[in-house]
Amino acid sequence: MSATPDENVKEPKSELIYKLEDRPPVKEALFAAFQHLLAIFVAIITPPLIIAGALKLDLETTGYLISMSLLASGISTFIQCKRVGPVGCGLLCVQGTSFSFISPIIGAGLNGGLSAIFGAVISGSVVEMFISRILRYTRKVITPLVSGIVVTLIGLSLIKVGVISCGGGFSAKGDGSFGSMENLGLAALVIISILIFNRSSNRYLRMSSIVLGLAIGFVVAYFLGRIDFGQIESYGGFNIPTPFKYGLSFDPAAIIGLGVVYLITAIEAYGDVTANSLISGQPIDGVTFQKRASGGILADGFNSMLAGCLNSFPNSIFAQNNGMIQLTGVASRYVGYFIALFLVILGMFPAVGKIFALIPDPVLGGATLLMFGTVAAAGVRIISTQKMNRKAILVMALSFSFGLSVELVPEILSKFPQEISTLFSSGITTGGIVAILSNLLIRIKE
Repeated sequence: MSATPDENVKEPKSELIYKLEDRPPVKEALFAAFQHLLAIFVAIITPPLIIAGALKLDLETTGYLISMSLLASGISTFIQCKRVGPVGCGLLCVQGTSFSFISPIIGAGLNGGLSAIFGAVISGSVVEMFISRILRYTRKVITPLVSGIVVTLIGLSLIKVGVISCGGGFSAKGDGSFGSMENLGLAALVIISILIFNRSSNRYLRMSSIVLGLAIGFVVAYFLGRIDFGQIESYGGFNIPTPFKYGLSFDPAAIIGLGVVYLITAIEAYGDVTANSLISGQPIDGVTFQKRASGGILADGFNSMLAGCLNSFPNSIFAQNNGMIQLTGVASRYVGYFIALFLVILGMFPAVGKIFALIPDPVLGGATLLMFGTVAAAGVRIISTQKMNRKAILVMALSFSFGLSVELVPEILSKFPQEISTLFSSGITTGGIVAILSNLLIRIKE
């Protein structure tokens, strides 16, 4: 009798306290879940804050978008950990609002408002769900080189958004306060605070460094008169999810722009599931792993579609939680249920979203600038794993040249038809398409 593919695969050695199918005592599960929550909370609420700031949305709408992001992340995390039919990876995989989509979403919102954003979020998610069904073939097209280029472009594009926040945000450009010493000082305070806590030997301080940095910036901004709690009319009540609250419209350029990022996100999700499986002592090859990977990517797309229906933004698997599993020694997927519960509860209270909506742009900018730099560095790290031959250099040169050109000099597209200029206005979309095509078409005999 021949062995199955999984029987031929040796499971990596593990020093886990609680393995994948173990059920920790409730007290320990709650503590592990809270640690995961510290690692992801700021990352979940930051994209809606940035998008709302760029679109100049009011406090009420901003707070609601933050709440729905928390709610959608909670539901998405439960689906990933539980595995509902073929949807989900069945690992301790936490999902949250993705940074990767911020630039194309802002572009879509500036052209068509929130209805165009949610229409593109829902429509574009089909790309990732489709990729999950043909995973073995797409890996030949979306190579690590292409993924690394796009992830780097995502980080570099977002750094611009972070710098604008540090200067005071888009509103400060209108009132003349952009780049003031007060704005830059607040941003610098947050950056320095995060760096100090991140260098600490205490793992809890290191783990919550971004939360603590934001808290310090928030308090200082309050004493500077930059925060007005009087803007919040009420802290009570519950958020009742209202699907399609802002309507739906379908802009082809926005859908294509998000579709390209969904394509790359599928490959990122594959890498995250692989890392999580390895850390959790599960096989990283064979039939079981392939089911986990395809289920995880399918859930990535399905959960993003669900998020769009709930007036939230695309969700993706968070890589930082893999580090948390290593840190705590807890890989039990049942902990994910508690993480999901925390997120849903936070999303149901409007006060949470409204308070975080008051964070001044420079305070948020200080934290996001570091986060976005980390995204770019992660892309460089992926690229560095590849052989740097002539073809790779050419693909990189073309992709970065085209991608950064439309980010740095958007006027270059001013003479094109509006549909074309809208589609290629995002450096991520332009660079991503060029990376895929050039990687496929360039042939060099060494």
